[in-house]
Amino acid sequence: MSATPDLPALPRRLAAAEPGWTETTDVVVVGSGIAGLTAALHLREQGLHVTVVTKVNIDDGSTRWAQGGIAAVLDPLDTPQAHAYDTEIAGVGLCDPEAVRVLVEEGPARIRELIRRGAEFDRHPDGSLMLTREGGHRADRIVHAGGDATGAEVQRALHEAVRRDPWIRLVEHALVLDLLRAADGRACGLTLHVLGEGSEDGVGAILARAVVLATGGMGQIYSSTTNPPVSTGDGVALALRAGAEVTDVEFVQFHPTSFVGTGTASAGTAAAPRLSPAQRPLISEALRGEGAYLVDEAGKRFMVGQHEQAELAPRDVVAKGIYRVLRATGADHVYLDARHLGGEFLEGRFPTIMASTRAAGIDPATDLIPVAPAAHYASGGVRTDLHGRTTIPGLYACGEVACTGVHGANRLASNSLLEGLVFAKRIADDVGRDLPPQAEPAPAPAGPSWVVDPAIRADLQRTMTRGAGVLRSADSLAGAAKELARLAEQRSRPNNAAWEVTNLLTVAAALVASATSRRETRGCHWREDHPTAADEWRGHLLDAVQSDGILTQTFQEMA
Repeated sequence: MSATPDLPALPRRLAAAEPGWTETTDVVVVGSGIAGLTAALHLREQGLHVTVVTKVNIDDGSTRWAQGGIAAVLDPLDTPQAHAYDTEIAGVGLCDPEAVRVLVEEGPARIRELIRRGAEFDRHPDGSLMLTREGGHRADRIVHAGGDATGAEVQRALHEAVRRDPWIRLVEHALVLDLLRAADGRACGLTLHVLGEGSEDGVGAILARAVVLATGGMGQIYSSTTNPPVSTGDGVALALRAGAEVTDVEFVQFHPTSFVGTGTASAGTAAAPRLSPAQRPLISEALRGEGAYLVDEAGKRFMVGQHEQAELAPRDVVAKGIYRVLRATGADHVYLDARHLGGEFLEGRFPTIMASTRAAGIDPATDLIPVAPAAHYASGGVRTDLHGRTTIPGLYACGEVACTGVHGANRLASNSLLEGLVFAKRIADDVGRDLPPQAEPAPAPAGPSWVVDPAIRADLQRTMTRGAGVLRSADSLAGAAKELARLAEQRSRPNNAAWEVTNLLTVAAALVASATSRRETRGCHWREDHPTAADEWRGHLLDAVQSDGILTQTFQEMA
């Protein structure tokens, strides 16, 4: 176990008022995307009372932004073994084969279950599901809805199912703060802040027999991301403060094709909702799956010859290919050419993309689409087993907040929504098998308790983009570590913005620590000073925060 130099000590608790109110439930689920709502519905099938806590509104997470679809073996000519092979190739030697097996074998049943819950996927005239292909897949196995609005349709169906169940209590506008633990160390609830509730600043507690984290990703640690504003790493930060292990956080996938256009942050329509300043519209990989290709300023297809699948190579390969062009030319974008697909096809298959780009003055039917990589997906997260159990008894995690071992060093396209479906069901089954009585929370553990000034947010994002973005080196990461330490000294009184930015600082520190330690290039972790993969790094870095706030790491070799 080793500590990382230069990084700041981290809080073991967020500075906050004592809870002014308390509720009790069987299971509290934090997050309202595909993982959280699916977990809630399956927990209700176990006869349990469930409280779902969500940060803003139920539909404000990452799920609704998913365009491409969900990968699963639904074609009789496809096989789970082929899906597993593609997943493990994308994961570059760090996937857990058993977790991958669970994903690909149980995935089709979870898709059919989602359809029974009311999700309407695109179909051919004969009623069969339309299947498409995305980067890294060697078969058509992506189901989609509304052309490129899969996430919105999945969110709609799950939202309606949850609303119909009177025993699922939904708490919106609630930021989770810290985990509560019983005297035996088991998770027994959490503290949270709900706008307008309870004490002067709204802090309360929900006591529960089990806690499920489904808080999504942490893309907002970067200046440019496809993630919504709520994706600030809250679940990973909470787990670290509670003493849980977090792993593979250095593997942040940058989506190769985010839209680089003017006016997108202020545009807002039903098809193209308003974005935050750091959020860029996603140009789905499915567009490349349908035949669009990448070109540089001279119109040359630069991915041809770099990989056998060209534009449909795994995302880390395509992102690196684009980044090399940007470095060579000094440009801030390349282009996606979809003009040959025709306006009628693009309108029917990609209405969301067409609305987003046209709002910024770009018509993909006649114009090249300016694109560049942006932070998209955290392949790592809170370490779990095959049942979603973390290293803290009674605390579970699923979806992007979790590291199940499925994604390895780079997530295969459209496996993320599938992972949420599959492991949410496994968590519910495990909780239903052995749920202890409600325990009383023990006193809060000793250790540092503070929050940082919300004003550091933009500086933190710039620091991470510059030092720990697509391209990393020992020097850039050392600079990021020192800057994070400086930013951590700028403290604040407790409030929502301060809690959120403290979460960003916590996950940023863990990412910089792991990226510094991993002296190789693998998957979506690209070290300029260590440009090749190394066998001695075929394993996982486990991060944990000790009682004094010091972040430590342990390396675990692959079995």
